[in-house]
Formats: sequence, C-alpha cells, structure tokens
Amino acid sequence: MSRLTLCLPDTLHQQLIHLAESEGVSLNQYIVYALTRQSSINCIVQPLPKQEASQQQSDFTNFLQKLGKASPSEIEVTLAERETVQPEKELTPEIIAQFQQRLQTKEKVKR
Repeated sequence: MSRLTLCLPDTLHQQLIHLAESEGVSLNQYIVYALTRQSSINCIVQPLPKQEASQQQSDFTNFLQKLGKASPSEIEVTLAERETVQPEKELTPEIIAQFQQRLQTKEKVKR
C-alpha cells in the first residue's frame, strides 16, 4: 500500500468525515472508496465488432466441443469427492433449505 498526504479545505474534510460516519467506515476507507469509484467512471467498455464477437463465440463453441462430456458416473464420483464446508453464519437453516429446494426444483425442470 502507498501513502499519500493531502491538503484538504476544512469544509471538504468535514464533509468527508460526515459521509464516512454515515456509511459506518473510516475516513481512509471512504476516501479510497470515493477515489476508486471516481477513477472507474473513466473506464469505458468498448463493444467488440460483430465479426470479432462471432469469431470469439465460434472459438468458444469449438473449445467446449473439444472438452467432451462427463458420464453420469464420473459426475457422481466428482461430487462425492468434493470438499464439504460449513456455511457462513449468516445463512440460517431456513435459507439453506430454501436454496436446496430451489436447486432440486431446477434439476427436476432440466430432466
């Protein structure tokens, strides 16, 4: 991380302190956020020409075809070997149950 010393007008400094407090973050965090937001505004996404987009789509499709497909037994083995982790504490059992229900519903629709 780098350090930068700024000389700010008192009114701006007070305004930044107030904004940081209202967001519940430190003054430093708020200034970094504000500068990041402002500098990212200048980044403009340029659309690809149609021909280049079509070529990328074709390349991606060819890549997927070269990968092949896993058999149902390979999928089962992979899923059985995956690591199980504890959910974040914010995820209540009710939220987890709802999520699992949605996944099961989507699987049934796909079949």
